[in-house]
Amino acid sequence: MIAKQEVQALTVLAIDSVENVLAPGQTIAGLDLGTKTIGLAVSDRGLSFANPRPVIRRTKFTIDAQTLLAALTAENTGAVVIGLPVNMDGSEGPRVQATRAFVRNMEKLTDLPFVYWDERLSTVAAERVLIGMDVSRQKRAERIDSAAAAFILQGALDRLNSLRQQEDQE
Repeated sequence: MIAKQEVQALTVLAIDSVENVLAPGQTIAGLDLGTKTIGLAVSDRGLSFANPRPVIRRTKFTIDAQTLLAALTAENTGAVVIGLPVNMDGSEGPRVQATRAFVRNMEKLTDLPFVYWDERLSTVAAERVLIGMDVSRQKRAERIDSAAAAFILQGALDRLNSLRQQEDQE
């Protein structure tokens, strides 16, 4: 159950702890938090592939959160990877602060754990892929945030798979 009755501290996890909190068959969601939209992607149940979902158009936090939580419930999500827009020099600016504030506000509404994931260049990479697929400028604008969320999530899923392979070799 995603809804939360009592306010408790939200668990912010490192990527290597995520599989410990997932129930069998649960997915992981990826978020690209923009000022106008929230890009959303969801893993398959095998935690191998990130699949973009329609963006959530931002209005006000309570509505955005309800829409997001409904989508996460429908996808049987057990954890959320959220892109952390760190500056290229590694410093944290206003967008990082806004992302952390979003997660702090979500802690009042859900028990889902969040993982911060460095998202540098994810939007650039997503746009290059969409251009390579000959997607029109208008359609790219509609899809870029979910494509960026898929890049963020795929990076986290690849790290999880790498960690699994290391454990298998030990």
